[in-house]
Amino acid sequence: MPKIDLYRNVHMGQRARLFSLATELGASDITRSGAATEQADRCLAMTRELREHADHEDTFIHQLLRERAPEAADALDAEHIRLDAAFAALDERARALPATSAEALPEAQHALYLALNEVISAYLAHLHLEETVAMPALWQYASEQELAAVFTAFRASRTQVEALTDLHRMLPALPPASRAAIVRGVVEAVPGRADGTLATVSSTLDPDQRHRLYEDLGVPEVWAFQA
Repeated sequence: MPKIDLYRNVHMGQRARLFSLATELGASDITRSGAATEQADRCLAMTRELREHADHEDTFIHQLLRERAPEAADALDAEHIRLDAAFAALDERARALPATSAEALPEAQHALYLALNEVISAYLAHLHLEETVAMPALWQYASEQELAAVFTAFRASRTQVEALTDLHRMLPALPPASRAAIVRGVVEAVPGRADGTLATVSSTLDPDQRHRLYEDLGVPEVWAFQA
C-alpha cells in the first residue's frame, strides 16, 4: 500500500492553477472592459486561497510535525516570512490595478504579472520543502495511523461545498490512476447517488480526462450529462 502523503495531490493542483493564472494574466487583453478588475480579483482570490491552505496545514499537519520533527517545522516557519511578503506585494498591486489609468494599464499589468511570479517562485520553494523535508520527517517519526488521523480530521472539518471545491481544484492536475482512486472513494461514500455524484465531481475535468475517468471506473459516461 502506498505511504500516506499529506501534501502531494493538493500541491499538484496548486501548481497547475498558479501556472495557468500566470499564463492567462500575462496574455490578457487588459484594455478590455472589466479585464483589470477580473485579473485583480483572480490574483486576490489566489492569495486568499493560499493563506487558507497554510492555515489548514498549521492546524492539521504542522502541529504533529512540531512535536516529532521540530527542525523541519522551523524551516517551514522561516519560509512563511518570505511568502507573507510576496503575498502582500501581490495584493497591493492587484488592488491598485482596476483604478489605473488606461495609459498606465499595460505597465501595471506587467508589474502585477511579475509580482504573481514572485509569489509562484516563493511558493514553489515552499512546496518543495514540505514535500522533500517535512513529509519524509513525518514518515520517519509518525505512524501511518497518525497520518491517517490527520486526513480524517481535515475531511471532517470541511463542509460539502468546501470538499467539492477541493476536488474541483485538485482532480484536473492528477494522473489518471490517482484521480480514479479518489473519485471511486467519493462515489462509494454516497451509495444510490453515484451517477449525480460522479458527474458533479468530474465537472472541472476536460473531455479527455472525464472520458478516461469513466473508463477507469467502468461506468457509462452518459451519467455526466444527466446531472
